[in-house]
Amino acid sequence: MEGLDYRWVQALDAVVSQRGFERAAEVLCITQSAVSQRIKQLEKHMAQPLLVREQPPRPTPAGQKLLGLYRRVRLLEQELLPDIRPGEQSQPLQMSIASNADSLATWLLPALSPLLKQRRIEINLMLEDESRTLDRLRSGEVVGAISMEATPMPGCVADYLGRMDYLCVASPDFQATYFSDGVNRDTLMGAPAVAFDQYDDMHEVFIQQHFNLPRGSVLTHRVRSSEAFVKLALHGVAYCLIPKVQIEEELASGALVNLTPGIMLTRRIYWHHWALESGVFSEVTAQLLDHARHKLPQ
Repeated sequence: MEGLDYRWVQALDAVVSQRGFERAAEVLCITQSAVSQRIKQLEKHMAQPLLVREQPPRPTPAGQKLLGLYRRVRLLEQELLPDIRPGEQSQPLQMSIASNADSLATWLLPALSPLLKQRRIEINLMLEDESRTLDRLRSGEVVGAISMEATPMPGCVADYLGRMDYLCVASPDFQATYFSDGVNRDTLMGAPAVAFDQYDDMHEVFIQQHFNLPRGSVLTHRVRSSEAFVKLALHGVAYCLIPKVQIEEELASGALVNLTPGIMLTRRIYWHHWALESGVFSEVTAQLLDHARHKLPQ
């Protein structure tokens, strides 16, 4: 980071991550005035605003890029310094990953577990809709992100992980109540469904594509949990699109039934990460790719 005072960028990072100047000053053990002065010096050096001073403060696009670089440098520093100074007690390597809920509920934790047992890693899993996980990588908040986007950002690599095949399922009682005449445009209009959040359009895409239902025409609960999707379906509250790999036992036992045999929604997912990786970061990538390619359909 030639030409930059490391403390300036550290102050910007603290204000953004701590969501305010007061807490940033406490973390950095300096006054709020000193925090503000460092950020002003940084903005003067960069000749542009880097922080939107609202509540909570947020970085400008230029500030996001600077924070992304700063956080990657810090991660590399964490990994490198213990090798240079082996006599010192090494701190756990902090690693943040952005994941969609379905990956977290199925294959991601088993993929990471062996490495978490072997290495001193402090993992931070940030949960987002798969269409928004790249925003976390773009802002520098994470070192990698699971996304449906195949095209990598500049300086990044997008490795193909596999397919997530979604089935439209419900409990037998729910099927008898709402779909006794079969799944069609009319019966779908009266049946409650589930989506992850306001950005999740997977369900609407599915019913629009296969049943010509316009967006917003179906009663839809919003729950930010893949496990809750399964429970809502099992309790007969709603029908849901759930990854097949997540409900194989429930399908085999008859606790859930596939409402649309022969019709499913497929999403291809990718592991996005910075191109320049070494040490533990490259091990994480290797572990994720190996496990996903054995667990997920290709």
